[in-house]
Amino acid sequence: MKALVLEKYNELVYKDVPDPIIKSDEVLVRVMACGICGSDVHGMDGSTGRRIPPMIMGHEASGIIVKTGADVSGWKSGDRVTFDSTVYPLNDWFTLEGMYNLSDNREVLGVSPGTYKRDGAFAEFIAIPQHILYKIPAKVTFEQAAMAEAVAVALHSVNISGAGTGDKCVVVGAGMIGIFILKLLRISGASKIIAIDSNPKRLELANITGADHTFISTEENLGEKILALTNNRGADISFEAVGKSESVNIAIDILRKGGKTVLVGNISPIIDFPLQKVVTRELKVLGSCAIRGEYETVLNMLDTGKISVDDQISAVAPLSEGAVWFNKLYRKEEDLNKIILVP
Repeated sequence: MKALVLEKYNELVYKDVPDPIIKSDEVLVRVMACGICGSDVHGMDGSTGRRIPPMIMGHEASGIIVKTGADVSGWKSGDRVTFDSTVYPLNDWFTLEGMYNLSDNREVLGVSPGTYKRDGAFAEFIAIPQHILYKIPAKVTFEQAAMAEAVAVALHSVNISGAGTGDKCVVVGAGMIGIFILKLLRISGASKIIAIDSNPKRLELANITGADHTFISTEENLGEKILALTNNRGADISFEAVGKSESVNIAIDILRKGGKTVLVGNISPIIDFPLQKVVTRELKVLGSCAIRGEYETVLNMLDTGKISVDDQISAVAPLSEGAVWFNKLYRKEEDLNKIILVP
């Protein structure tokens, strides 16, 4: 089969590789669409340490089952499917406690951090365990289904936050995940939704997709402006969708006393953390890791039109041109959002 292989850092090669061999509990999926995640772009240059070459990246995908293992039940050739990005063991303590995204032996598709290597979906075929499969509803396209992973990550963070009717919420970082958090907060009934980002064009999109107010992250007196919009108390809940010291500090600074921040961004392994502000104001700091059962809800929302993803797809391109589009994203050309590659 053909695949886009990270041969070495900053070198992606479209080449022939062996077809995957499925295990008895796996299915072979012909990949129909796979999105380039921001983590893939950062993985390409080695900055995250989670894509050690050589390997095939890609975890936001959809396709058609072409073969099933001997122990697979409930799935057949021809089924349109998408799948979780996390491959988790069914007998792990965390899985059994309903926290499969935290299981000790979980693996992420398209990731190679040194302790394991799991080739991903920038390829014609991929082997997928049956327990992470989800059927694509009839009205949902393969490209839309490939976006379900990003929406599910956002939904998991909103679920963790407990955001609901009347909450005043701030989203720091209006990239892909941040935009979906904004959309989901609007659905949840939050009374005020504020977006903060360093990029004016991203804030324009945030205005369209759910934010009541937007601010450049470097604006003077940013904290005072947030106070003026939140009854001089601060936000009830903030979401940090970048993963850098500066944005985490903003997400904490704009909270009211007793407020809550959910950290979703994961670019920096270590950040400067305002400990005294968190302690003296009794703030709650929560991490949000990947997905925990939100796929089915997201696919239903896509099927019924409750959430849209098409506005986030900048281009659909052949997998053979993947290296070109990776480099465009890496250089931040044209303010691109999601690029979907099609084998």
